[in-house]
Amino acid sequence: MNHTAIRQLLPLFLMLGPTAFGAATPIPEKVVPERIPAAPPRNVVFILSDDHRYDAMSFLGHQFAETPAMDSLAKNGAHLANALVTTSLCSPSRASILTGLYTFRHRVIDNNRPIPPGTVYFPEYLQKAGYATAFIGKWHMGGESDRPQPGWDHWVSFAGQGHYLPPTPDYTLNVDGSRVKQKGYITTELTDYAIDWLRRQKPAEQPFFLYLSHKAVHANFTPEEKYQDSLEDLPFTRPTSEHTTAADLLKPRWLRDQRNSWHGVDFPYHSELDIERYYKRYCETLRSVDDSIGRVLRQLEEMGIRDDTLVIYMGDNGFLFGEHGLIDKRVAYEPSMRVPMLVQCPAIIKGGTVLDEMIANIDVGPTIMEAMGLKTPPHMDGRSFLPLVRGDRLPWRDHFLYVYYWEKNFPQTPTTFAIRTPTHKYITYYGLWDADELYDLEADPEESTNLITDPGHQGMARRLEHDLYRLMGELGGMDIPLNQPKGGFNNRRLRRRGGDGAAHFPSPFVVDEPLNTDAN
Repeated sequence: MNHTAIRQLLPLFLMLGPTAFGAATPIPEKVVPERIPAAPPRNVVFILSDDHRYDAMSFLGHQFAETPAMDSLAKNGAHLANALVTTSLCSPSRASILTGLYTFRHRVIDNNRPIPPGTVYFPEYLQKAGYATAFIGKWHMGGESDRPQPGWDHWVSFAGQGHYLPPTPDYTLNVDGSRVKQKGYITTELTDYAIDWLRRQKPAEQPFFLYLSHKAVHANFTPEEKYQDSLEDLPFTRPTSEHTTAADLLKPRWLRDQRNSWHGVDFPYHSELDIERYYKRYCETLRSVDDSIGRVLRQLEEMGIRDDTLVIYMGDNGFLFGEHGLIDKRVAYEPSMRVPMLVQCPAIIKGGTVLDEMIANIDVGPTIMEAMGLKTPPHMDGRSFLPLVRGDRLPWRDHFLYVYYWEKNFPQTPTTFAIRTPTHKYITYYGLWDADELYDLEADPEESTNLITDPGHQGMARRLEHDLYRLMGELGGMDIPLNQPKGGFNNRRLRRRGGDGAAHFPSPFVVDEPLNTDAN
C-alpha cells in the first residue's frame, strides 16, 4: 500500500486505539475490569523466552535449531511472522508485555530500573475479574528483588537474571514469599512448577491465566546436559551483512566503530568469543524451552482443555549473531526487534495460519484480556490480535514505533528511534552526528543498502521522519527518560588494540567546499 492510500485510510486507523495516530489516554488509578457482553472467558497460557530471535525455529528452515514443540504450535495454530518489540531489551520489553504500553510511557528503559509505582499490569484486571493467575519464572524488572508483584495469586521467581544451575547448594527461589531451594536446571524446574499449578486448577469453576517466563535463552548460554554439544558438528553459515558493514555502504559511523567493541564481532564482550560455538550453544539451550512448551501442551491435553485453551509463545526480544557486524540486541535491525510468536487454540484458530501483520508486544495484554472476556482498557497502546488469528479481516496498524535509550553501562549503542511500516524502515539516532538509515524491507530484507541518500527515496524518508516524530509527540514520547548508570566494568570503553579504527564518514556526507559560508 502506498503512502497516499494510507492517508486516505486514516479514518479507519483511528479505530485502532492509541497506537494509531491518537493521543494517549492516562493510566487509571483504579483497576476496574469491564466484561465483553456474552463473551465466555477462555483459559490462557502465555510462555515467554528470553532473547529468542524470530527465525530460530526448525519449521522456518533454520540451519541447526531443533524445535518440534514450536513446530507443532505453528502447524496446529498460527505463526505471527511479523511480531515485533517496542524495545529490544529484556526489561523494557517485558514491561510493555505486562502493561500494554510503549517504553516511554511505562518508563522502564533499561534492565536496572523497576516498574515505577502506580504502574498497572494487565493481570490485575484478570485477578479483579475473579480469575486464577500465576507468574512463574523470570521477572527481571529491577534486578535486586524477586518479591511477589500485584496481579498474581501464585508467584515463583528469582532476582535478576537467575541461574541456569544453582550457584550454591542454598541458592533459593521466591515461592509465594517463601525461600525455596533451586533443585536443578532452571528451565525444567520452572516447567515443573507450572505443571504442578495447572494440575491444581479447576477451569470449569474458575478460568485461569498462567504466565511462564523462562530465563533461557539468555547468555551465558548453558544447555541442559542432554543437549550439550549436540550441534557441534553441524555446518554454520555466517550472515552476509556481517561483512557489508565493513565496507563503505552508507552505514552509520557508530555501527562500524562498534565492530571493535563490546557488542561487535571483532571484539565480542571484550573477548575471543567464537561466534559459531556461541550460536550453537544458544540453540542447544533453546531445546529445553521447546521441551517446556511440549510438556505444557501435554498437560493441557491430559486435563481435557487443550482445544479451548489459548496458548501464546513469544520471545522478549531478538538477538544478533554477526548481522551488521554485531552481537546481542538493542538495535533497530530486524534480527534484534523481531521475535518468534506462535498462537494455538484449535477451537477458534485454524492450523497452519500465517499472519504477516505487524503484531507487537504491547498487543499481548489486550489479546489475553479479550480471550478471557474482558475489554481492553483505554489507556493501553496495544490492541487485541485475537480477531486476526481467528481469520477476521480488519484494519490494522500501518506504522510501528521502536525506541532504545542510551545506557552508560553499554555506551556503544546510541539512543535510537525507528518507525517501521510493512515495507520500509526509517532509523534515526539522537544526540549523535551520524547517518540516518532507510531500508526497503521487501527488496532488501537483510537491510544491507541504506537508501537515505538515494534521490528516489527522499520523499519516503521525509514522510517517515515526519510520522515518527508526530507519533512520538501524540503518544508522549518526546521527552527522553534518564537513568542513573549502574557503573562497573562496562563503563570502560574498551577496544581491541590493532583492530578496526574509527570509521570514516561515507563519501556522500563529505564536501570539498563549505555549503554555507555565512554560518556563525
